[in-house]
Amino acid sequence: LDSVLGRLSTLESKLGVTPTEVPRTASQDVGNEVAVAPALTAYDEHISRTVTPFVSACDALGGLKDIGANINTIWLEMRKIIEIGTACKKPKDVQAFLTPKIKPIQNAMAKIRQARLDRKYDWHIKGILEMLASVSWIMMSAPPAPSTFVKDTIGSCDFWCNRIRKEYKGKDEKQIKFCDTIKAVILDLSSYLKEYHLSGLMWNPRGMGAEEFTPASSELKKESKSGPETKSTVIEKEGAGNIMAELAKKRSKDGSSAATGLKKVSRDQQTWRKEYKKPVSSAPASTNVKPSLQKKETATPKKKLATPVCEYQTRGFKWVIENQTKTSNANGLCTVDVKDQKEQAYIYKCENATIKINGKIKSIIMDTCTKTNLIFESTISACEIVNCKSVQIQSTGLCPSYSIDKTDGCLIYLSKEASSISSFVTSKSTEMNISWPDEKSGEQKECPIPEQFVHKLVDGSITSDVSDLYH
Repeated sequence: LDSVLGRLSTLESKLGVTPTEVPRTASQDVGNEVAVAPALTAYDEHISRTVTPFVSACDALGGLKDIGANINTIWLEMRKIIEIGTACKKPKDVQAFLTPKIKPIQNAMAKIRQARLDRKYDWHIKGILEMLASVSWIMMSAPPAPSTFVKDTIGSCDFWCNRIRKEYKGKDEKQIKFCDTIKAVILDLSSYLKEYHLSGLMWNPRGMGAEEFTPASSELKKESKSGPETKSTVIEKEGAGNIMAELAKKRSKDGSSAATGLKKVSRDQQTWRKEYKKPVSSAPASTNVKPSLQKKETATPKKKLATPVCEYQTRGFKWVIENQTKTSNANGLCTVDVKDQKEQAYIYKCENATIKINGKIKSIIMDTCTKTNLIFESTISACEIVNCKSVQIQSTGLCPSYSIDKTDGCLIYLSKEASSISSFVTSKSTEMNISWPDEKSGEQKECPIPEQFVHKLVDGSITSDVSDLYH
């Protein structure tokens, strides 16, 4: 189109045709305005829709002092970080880059935590602190998804809000409004993250460097994109319609026009036709290249694991163990000491690692691990194995339930006490085996979990039996 418009403009100049001015439309003027990223626009709507009413509900109670102002500060500081993400490329070390940016958020949360209020507001502060745990989504990367993580804080927040509802139901509507608005903030933030930050804080791959960012620089960059118009853009905006109209005016009575006299392209010169297209011949493979060099070119580099993590998160009472290998710890053993039975462990993307958990723990989740060994004493609820390959799990105490999902290769060692108590739920998994000590002989026995079943339709219902291969 550019080349056609260029030729037509050349014809205009030869004919002495002056291009007519086309009045600018409102839509063209809007294009030159500084565009706001959709993620920022949606976040501003989230603040006005839920955060502002919640801050007003806090102030209406009277006894929460500056709590509402600090919550407002936290959400505004989050907006600054989201703005950086919409304008900048993802830095190499995201956590190191964001750590100084979240200092104002941490300071505001510290003020809320250290606030000296009347004892009748203890439940309110505890509910607010549980809600503020959702703010840490900024530093997260899936799994779990930030939206899911934020939504999970509703349970602990509602625990305290339900006490407030029970105490003030039918007595003080301001207290009930406080409970309703705090829950609305969590749900709305979760919906926002699900749409705009599904796997963590989103960055702009075409943006500037994160270190170069200032609020003013992002606006200048947007203005430069819609800056002074070039000749080609003016032609595009005026459109080909005006040029063709001018050419039509110059047509004479005998039908000649500006195109009269141009060379006609004969059929044999129309190379776009099928009969003139040459067959594409594949180039012969070079025989001079050594086989060893060919292998080096085709070999794909092995992906490196991210930085190993083994830390305890106070919010959620959870141990996060990620990216562990046999070389990431002394003696190749990652040890976790559990101090409270409320604690739970989330083990993610470990490879060729051995993890030992000392003490009784609430639950364990093992996700996307390869050739990893897990040793623990006892769990209160269950041990879940998801998306793993060639893993081994040993319980020296009791574990009521094991859940195995989308796993290829899983060997579970049971203690003598747990052999008659533990149950197993499996789906989409292969090569599952259980090993336990025999009471009579004292030797270790091993048996596979069935993967093949025989299903029959009996009296209008399906019955399932284990295949004869396992008998």
